[in-house]
Amino acid sequence: MKQYQAAIIGTGRIGFLLGKDRRREQPAAHTAALKANNRIKLTAGCDIDGNRLALWQRENPQAKTFGHIDALLSEINADIITIAVNEDAHLSTTLKVLNSRPRLIILEKPVALNSNDALKIQNASNQLQVPIMINHERRFSKDYQTAKKLIETDILGKLQLVRGSLWSGMRVYSVSQENTGAYSLIHDGTHLVDIVQYLLGQRLEHPAVSNIVRDDGNSVRQVQVNYLTDSNIAVSLTFSGQCKYFGFDLELRFSEGRILIGNGIFRVETKKESPYYSGFFSLLKEKKYKPSKKSGYFSNMVQNAVDFLDGNATLDSTLEDGITALTVLEEIKKHF
Repeated sequence: MKQYQAAIIGTGRIGFLLGKDRRREQPAAHTAALKANNRIKLTAGCDIDGNRLALWQRENPQAKTFGHIDALLSEINADIITIAVNEDAHLSTTLKVLNSRPRLIILEKPVALNSNDALKIQNASNQLQVPIMINHERRFSKDYQTAKKLIETDILGKLQLVRGSLWSGMRVYSVSQENTGAYSLIHDGTHLVDIVQYLLGQRLEHPAVSNIVRDDGNSVRQVQVNYLTDSNIAVSLTFSGQCKYFGFDLELRFSEGRILIGNGIFRVETKKESPYYSGFFSLLKEKKYKPSKKSGYFSNMVQNAVDFLDGNATLDSTLEDGITALTVLEEIKKHF
């Protein structure tokens, strides 16, 4: 069975270090996920931080290391190249990698700092015919995949409302961070928008933006965004920053049930005869739907890449999906 050669650019948090977090479901970083797949051989790593790269090399002695992307691309001929650098380096790094023509690029979210940069990546990807997968990891989680199946099969009745919230220590938006992407609307908001669009199977359009709470004239601490889809599903998203915890959750309300899903949360409730009121129905926990012990959010992403290269699957998180999420976020940002 063919083994694919892989290289990783960026050995920081999502590239490597989260793979050492014992409280997270593992694999939780690109390095660990690539190594865990027996169809992939990790042959090279690259980082401009020498200390970080040395730590990575100690745990990956079989791979070559490079302090500059040009050196890696001139020597390594990889089937898969993973890009896990900061958002402000996505455009320049991805364009260089595209020119080396690997068979597949795995690019960390968001695609770029803005849609103009993202479209430059898309144009180069199309011209050079190099496909790009975006690591919107929740698309690959068994819990979210189960939720999507429940929506599509109407087991819980008609979906009527999606309520999502993101709570972060970062500001929701800051003008001063436009060039770094260090604000939660883009950094983690891309996950919230993307997973809602994945579950609904449609783009969020025409946002009604309200309740903007500002810290000062140039930064936003909280905002409420509402949509009504073509199929009359109400969508309500809350982005809140400068919190002392991180929260990410969705509530999906149906005519005959409810799903609660998010970080550490998965609960399905169905309509049953109420134990509280005579002659009424209540929503009660459905025991046959349980949270996955291993959601496979990172390992399933890498397996999808392998299946794609084998010619047996399409990419489940495409460059186009990533650009759509980015443009939705920019439509919200216009109201700031």
